[in-house]
Amino acid sequence: MDPVSEIVPSSSIRVFLMMENRLLREALIRLLRKRSDLVVVGYDEPADATSYQVLESPFDVLLIDSFQTTCPTAKIVRETGGKAAYKAVLIGMEPDEELFMAAVRSGVMGYLLKDASASELVAAVRSVYRGEAVCPPQLCATLFRFVANVVEETPVKRTASKPDLTLRQQQLVTLVAKGLTNKEIATQLNLSEFTVRNHIHRILKQVDAGSRSEAVETIRAYGYSISH
Repeated sequence: MDPVSEIVPSSSIRVFLMMENRLLREALIRLLRKRSDLVVVGYDEPADATSYQVLESPFDVLLIDSFQTTCPTAKIVRETGGKAAYKAVLIGMEPDEELFMAAVRSGVMGYLLKDASASELVAAVRSVYRGEAVCPPQLCATLFRFVANVVEETPVKRTASKPDLTLRQQQLVTLVAKGLTNKEIATQLNLSEFTVRNHIHRILKQVDAGSRSEAVETIRAYGYSISH
């Protein structure tokens, strides 16, 4: 790793470059030095065995020009992305949906395509530093579809109102909670076994329960006082 020796003002955005392309790296250093609020504090090559030292470097934004889920760069992005102080931006990328989503899952905050301009790159560095995310418009739809699919697959928690049980139904549930059979409940309440069975069937439907025990626990959860 080659640190850039210069005094860094406290108000500056500290940028670390991890670039395979030496020409691009040198061009970016010249570009960023022209911005008074940006300072390059170091650079390295992803293939360098010492590249993990980047995790110990004091920087705000990590610029990377290559990304593969199996390469060391992906691990570095995941580790830096997990820390609030570090933001990663991929530059020179392809408009590949799978690669884009893999990068997002790894913690990347910025994703710039090969045709991004110098001004767009500088704007991206400043944006991710502020905690914003940056991605090409054509890939935003990929994120929207992903979120929509997640929402569809996520079980919706029921927010049903408290079931309105009659006094007779509450009596029945109390006896069910004690473990009595339909015949025993019928005898105790002076009802026919058929009537008891119908009452319990309606109670199960009211609380959307699959069994007598589940119905008892659900009704307790709604605040009814059901003794054992």
